[in-house]
Amino acid sequence: MAEAKPSKIVYLFGAGATHAELQNIEPDAREKGHGLLVSDVSSRVIARARRDPQYLRDVRTISGTKDSGSLNIELLISLIENSKIHDWEYKTRRLKTLVQEDIEEILTAPRTRRFYLHKALLELHEHAATQKREKLTGLISLNYDNVLDTAYRLYYGAERYCFSLESDPVATGGIPLLKLHGSFNWANKMIRGRRRTIEIIPLGSTKSYMHPPYVCIWNQTLETLIGCDTLRVVGCSLSQNDFHLIDLLFKAHLERGAAFEMEIIARDKVGAGIRQNYGFFPALRTLTGIRGSLVPEPEPENPFKTWLKYKSLAILGKAGVGRTRYLKRVVEVSG
Repeated sequence: MAEAKPSKIVYLFGAGATHAELQNIEPDAREKGHGLLVSDVSSRVIARARRDPQYLRDVRTISGTKDSGSLNIELLISLIENSKIHDWEYKTRRLKTLVQEDIEEILTAPRTRRFYLHKALLELHEHAATQKREKLTGLISLNYDNVLDTAYRLYYGAERYCFSLESDPVATGGIPLLKLHGSFNWANKMIRGRRRTIEIIPLGSTKSYMHPPYVCIWNQTLETLIGCDTLRVVGCSLSQNDFHLIDLLFKAHLERGAAFEMEIIARDKVGAGIRQNYGFFPALRTLTGIRGSLVPEPEPENPFKTWLKYKSLAILGKAGVGRTRYLKRVVEVSG
């Protein structure tokens, strides 16, 4: 009997993936005001914006604080953009700048040097035992930070960002690293023989992807999703604010002609909410329902780390994990 082909695996990372790295080294990060979830960033940014009289003019009554309820900076930016009130361009630009400053102030070099969850994940996929079962075919990120990029370079060398088909042929064999909204570190990048600094696609309702290099990145993402068997969603709530992403997933299902599995690596409650919102994706599995990982904890403190622990043990066993560099720190076994 012919040996089964490895399943083609793609990952989609959201803010929760980077937050998991921070939480792993600072369990009290949120209590100390260092959290990287949307609600954490939103509350800090809005608090800083409210100290700016020019920003606050005409929006004082709707620019709430944490005590006034749940915060979502992307939704606030979108509403101000759509309102077209006096000075709306300054207000939204100010909020977007504050978002970048806030994230970069948290992700200092001393902190990020201690991160290892993304490195452990790619280490798992480089292991021969994993490659018999799974083939990593793409990495998709909604994050502006370079946490995933750093792990990528460790195993695969120069990042294959897919800025253009001409300068980034598939023949290179590199796994695509597809940053759908851009990256804070995309300065002085070579595209078609010339150096460019690529602006990020900022938060808000006016997202536009139909220009270089994003049109190429998004087209490559669609092709990568069409070819996959399983999409693992790490630390991403699949917010309805990001309609373009949901549309992309929907189109990939249609073009593929069959559903690919979607494994939601988040607390079961979060996964259940995603399944309720997007019931038209028929093969969506919550954390404890993921086949082969046998995760027994429905509401772990760090879902990314917990899933990675059980996944690596299921494939490599405790002895195999003990011979790794990063995975053994996830599982907490001695070498």
